[in-house]
This record gives sequence, C-alpha cells and structure tokens, in this order.
Amino acid sequence: MTRRMKLDLSIILQKATKLVDEKGLDQLSLGSLAEELQIRPPSLYNHINGLNGLKQKLALDGVKKLNEYMLQAAVGRSGDDAIRSVSEAYIQFVRIHPGLYDATTRFPDANDKELQQAQESIVQLVLQVLQAYNLQEEIAIHMVRGLRSILHGFTSIEQMGGFGMPLDINKSFSILINTFIEGIHTVVSNEDEYLQGE
Repeated sequence: MTRRMKLDLSIILQKATKLVDEKGLDQLSLGSLAEELQIRPPSLYNHINGLNGLKQKLALDGVKKLNEYMLQAAVGRSGDDAIRSVSEAYIQFVRIHPGLYDATTRFPDANDKELQQAQESIVQLVLQVLQAYNLQEEIAIHMVRGLRSILHGFTSIEQMGGFGMPLDINKSFSILINTFIEGIHTVVSNEDEYLQGE
C-alpha cells in the first residue's frame, strides 16, 4: 500500500505550475490539478479558495520567483552589466515558466497587498541596479517602466510565436537591451532636458 503524500500549499503550487507551464494557464482546472495530485477535488479547498484563489496564489508565487531570478542575476554586478544580467534572467524565467509568468500578468485580484509588495520588490531591485547611473528619482522610475515594457513585450511576442523571421532571437534581444543601455547613458548626460520635455 502506497503512503499518501501530505498535501500542502507548496506542493499544490508546484503541481499547478507544472500544469500551466506545460498546457497553459487557461487549461488549468481544479479537476486536472486534483488528478495530477491523485486526490479528490474537494480536498483542494482546504488550501485554496477555488480556481481564482489558485490563480491568485500562482500569481504571487510567480512574482516572487521572478524576483529571485533577477536578484540572483544582479548579485556582484553593477551598471550596464547588471542591467544585461537581470534582463536575461527575466527572459529565462519566462522561457522556463511561461504559464506561471502568464499568471503574474492575469491575476484576478489586483488589490492583493502581498502581491503588490512582491511586485514592488522587483521595482526596487531595478531601481537599485539603476543607482549606478545617479539618475534623479523621476527619471529612474521612467527607466524602470521602459525596461519592464521591453521585457514584457519581448517575452509576450516570443511566447506567441511572433518572431517568425529566420534570425537569432537572442541576438535581437541583446541588441534591444544594448540600445536601452545606450539610451540610459544619453539620458544621464541630458537629464534636465528629459525632465522638462513632454
């Protein structure tokens, strides 16, 4: 007789992550998760508040894991090198966990305080990386928004199979990030003009 695995939230999220990474977030159901865990679906309600509750937990877990990836990539690096490293970590995370990343962008409750704190941790990490450029706070926040737009846009197009031309995607990404970095150096030398411009 096989011993029944003790169920907890971490195991549930681990299995749910496996499912969404393999089949997509929209294919996730409590039934499919229960089957993966070899339990009856009602048992899940001891740990999560339905399917939306599960997706919310996945969103939080995904943001925390993304932050860990980026934080590890930033350790021991600064300036241009740090930006390249955290950007590559972001891309790698999405490639490894496409479904989990999708959950971070489509969570059902945007007012979740714990999720907001996790998202803020990523913002603060990028702001810390940008400290090497001595940017004014307002400009630094604009740069965070710009980098997020680049990373999310690139990964979203890649996940949809939108880069169909026979060119190296990694090379495209490297050029894109290097162009962003060159832009930072341009802003550093003309910061007041950027703050005054519309």
